[in-house]
Amino acid sequence: MLIETTDGSIVCDPWFLPAFRGSWCVFPRNDQLSSDLMARIENPDYLYISHIHGDHLDELWLPDHINRDATVLVPGFPTDELERRLRALGFANVIRTVDGEEIALNGNLRIAIHCETSITDGPGGDSAIVVSDGISRLVNQNDCRTTDLGALRSHGPIDLHWIQYSGAIWYPMVYDETPQAMRELVDAKVESQFTRAMRYVEALDARCVVPSAGPPAFLDPDLFHLNMITGDELSIFPDQRSFMTLLEASNREGILAIPGTEIELRTDGYSVTHPIDDDSVARIFNEKLEYLRTYQADWLPWIQELKTTWAEPTDDLVATLAAWWEPLLAMAPTLRKGIDDICVVHAGDLAIAIDFRNGTVREWANETHGFSFHIDRRLVETVVAEHAVDWSNSLFLSCRFTAWRSGPYNEFVYNFFKSLSDERMRRTEAEALRKLDPDRGGIAGEEIRIGDYIVERTCPHRRADLSVFGEIDGDNLVCTLHGWRFNLETGKCVNADEQVLRVRRAESTEV
Repeated sequence: MLIETTDGSIVCDPWFLPAFRGSWCVFPRNDQLSSDLMARIENPDYLYISHIHGDHLDELWLPDHINRDATVLVPGFPTDELERRLRALGFANVIRTVDGEEIALNGNLRIAIHCETSITDGPGGDSAIVVSDGISRLVNQNDCRTTDLGALRSHGPIDLHWIQYSGAIWYPMVYDETPQAMRELVDAKVESQFTRAMRYVEALDARCVVPSAGPPAFLDPDLFHLNMITGDELSIFPDQRSFMTLLEASNREGILAIPGTEIELRTDGYSVTHPIDDDSVARIFNEKLEYLRTYQADWLPWIQELKTTWAEPTDDLVATLAAWWEPLLAMAPTLRKGIDDICVVHAGDLAIAIDFRNGTVREWANETHGFSFHIDRRLVETVVAEHAVDWSNSLFLSCRFTAWRSGPYNEFVYNFFKSLSDERMRRTEAEALRKLDPDRGGIAGEEIRIGDYIVERTCPHRRADLSVFGEIDGDNLVCTLHGWRFNLETGKCVNADEQVLRVRRAESTEV
């Protein structure tokens, strides 16, 4: 999205190249925009990246297209991983925002970035941005699943609400199920997506709603079946028309936008201008199969070339994974307890057992197990060669695998694969401890030292371990798990009066 105001422009999550190992492509396609529009996109005053996923942080496209003079608006996530990656791409002008806090950028242009932090989205989390030019206000919620339904509306009435409505996950399509069971799972998933999106729509109560952040187009022949064309496909990826129908049934005003659509907000209303005529817009959806086949023909050579870069098998894959993962497993006894089983990764004809009970990685000995994945050996070798610390982003979102489990969904399995670094695993283990042990493993009454202060070890908000999540920021201690701030002199919470942190200055020691 490109937001243009009198006092500056903001480009949000510019995504142009196929993401997740060439699996996800923008729908409708955005590779035929006018040169004028592309010049405005590539030369913004501000760049906002909502989170780290590849369909939002396009690390292949950004360095060659976005002007490095742009000021980057970074969400106030618990870690600075997103900021580090953007700086590595050459962006040096950075404003690190505070969760939910409105700031002035230039003139009447104001923004507030709201963070939603959960291990589901990796340690960085996800975010939404509220933008106002002093006259109009829009919310780009994108696919941020905020738990505080009123926070985004707290800045004032909303004119435009951009909202995710379609699937953005591999579940349930990659699982080994009968067609009848898969039909039930897919329908339930789509219904839950729509219900969640409508809950946000009702809470924000914007003048107009723009269905966005989905679905992707799957152009690789191996994945083409995931496109929802007639509606009968076993897919969780309905397109804009489905949600527009839902909005209309709820007496909500919706705007169907495609890449290149311009929405101009005025005090007396708004106008919508598409880059093509209305009949051509309709054909994208009414003749979707033909549209996708043309799109596929244009991009298939690029996707096929990308596949040739996947790594070839090595002789020491198991040993490499053991050396990498076993120290991480040793860091996470609570996470391992939450799984308490063996997960088998079938990489071609090689089967690798992650034994969470014993904290080991080895070749599978054909013993019983609770979870398994079947993945192209080259893809496994590729993410290992990259030392990818989040296999959700680097592998699973590609949908290029199949999965099986003996029992119900276990969040800790995927949390492990999203946390393949010391930094990430420390947070994941702390979250697992918080969820699985209400007494926090006996640490609830402990005190720790952070800087010049002695504080209770667990945050009074939701008992996060401050030895992991606590940081001093000026006069406040910040629990970076959810962004709660406590005055270091009084212990009072800035976010909520009823929350108080036990804190005192450490006694100075002179030598």
